[in-house]
Amino acid sequence: MNAPTQGIDPSVFVPYLTRTRWFGGKGREFSVADVRRLGLLGEGDPTVAVLLVELAYADGGDNELYQVPLSYYTEPEHRLDHAFVGWWEDDGLGWVHAYDALHDREATRLWLQAFGTAAESTDGTAEVGGLVFHRLPGHDVDLDASGSLFTGEQSNSSVAFGEDSVLKLFRKVTPGANPDITTHEALTQAGSTDVAHLYGWVEHGETHLGMLQQFLRTATDGWDLACTSVRNLYADPDLAAREAGGDFSGESGRLGDTLREVHVLMREHFDQASLAASTTAAQMNARLDAALPVVPGLAPHEAALRALFDQLADLGEIPVQRVHGDLHLGQTLRTAMGWKIVDFEGEPAKTLAERLLPDSPWRDVAGMLRSFDYAAHAVERTHDELDPAAIAELHARGVEWVERNQRYFLSAYAGGDLTPEQRTLVTAYTADKAVYETVYETRNRPTWLDIPLAAVARIGGSS
Repeated sequence: MNAPTQGIDPSVFVPYLTRTRWFGGKGREFSVADVRRLGLLGEGDPTVAVLLVELAYADGGDNELYQVPLSYYTEPEHRLDHAFVGWWEDDGLGWVHAYDALHDREATRLWLQAFGTAAESTDGTAEVGGLVFHRLPGHDVDLDASGSLFTGEQSNSSVAFGEDSVLKLFRKVTPGANPDITTHEALTQAGSTDVAHLYGWVEHGETHLGMLQQFLRTATDGWDLACTSVRNLYADPDLAAREAGGDFSGESGRLGDTLREVHVLMREHFDQASLAASTTAAQMNARLDAALPVVPGLAPHEAALRALFDQLADLGEIPVQRVHGDLHLGQTLRTAMGWKIVDFEGEPAKTLAERLLPDSPWRDVAGMLRSFDYAAHAVERTHDELDPAAIAELHARGVEWVERNQRYFLSAYAGGDLTPEQRTLVTAYTADKAVYETVYETRNRPTWLDIPLAAVARIGGSS
């Protein structure tokens, strides 16, 4: 990394980080151990300093690195008061007023211009201000487009440039290749129509910092579509799921087809391997061991879950490959041209090394199956004003919706009925996912714990 940045009081980043949406350490006491400058974009007002902020946690957890790009101005920019971080004397730049650069349209244009510089080079690569920008051929980008920050993201920051492209900057970074970039690069080069195409990426040393990709402006979020379908079903108590105007089963089937095609391309362009099913089962049992003290409600289902994982262990060797790793309806977009799968960064709680490990494609399938279940329950919770009998009726109809969409999705993905081995795999991975959800809900949304616990009971009862 570059030399430490002088002139900045590290404590200014504490209140700044705690008020952002993307900071993952909320609720933990931390201090800023180091601030280093990776690069500078632009000259004058603004200049963007791309900083790497290292955090140390009081609870003894591993230090974490966050990318923090700041717009530097010589005078206050009151239009950016909401994004103000602090002011200080910076080496070589003098006194500066610093703002979160992703909120500054003048600043975000500097990334776009740097990608344009890379596109003009013979090899699609350019060093700009200490950062290395890469551009893939075949995709023109409007370099004059104005940037607009997305407001709903949780773990990264994205800026849309007109209707043309979107820049995603990774906030929590780890040295090494980010699978969101490497997977998108392979699928884009293969001509996949099932993902947003990658236009380029930016890095420093061995660390991926962000990516420029196709902006699917007219796309609709898969989670929103599924919830709309459930709401339409609940609005007419006389219709079954197959009869309701919002029947989602056709979309579920098409989504299963899309995931199958993406998995096929992943097998072709990344390493394939096999893994002892007993190893995977042992990992699932270990996660259950850790979950039981946190979620007492799992105890009645422990024996059934152990038996299910034993069935998985008996399968011998299972094929593993590059997978999405964190797939749910919120990671899908419906466009006029079909479904697109997005955000291949993997499970945020895992280390980069863990996210790069090959895994069974049935993990992605299980994530989608659980997402259908959550969609129905999320909408059901908006009707808590009803009497218990009416809520029970909604719940029964929601179960019908879930089972119908899971069935269509699974059949399309597998190309027909599942084999006994496939059924064991998907059931075990779905149970493992539900166990994870029980821990998450206990710690974050205790009133939602009944959703994964009910799934655990159903899965255990059918094993």
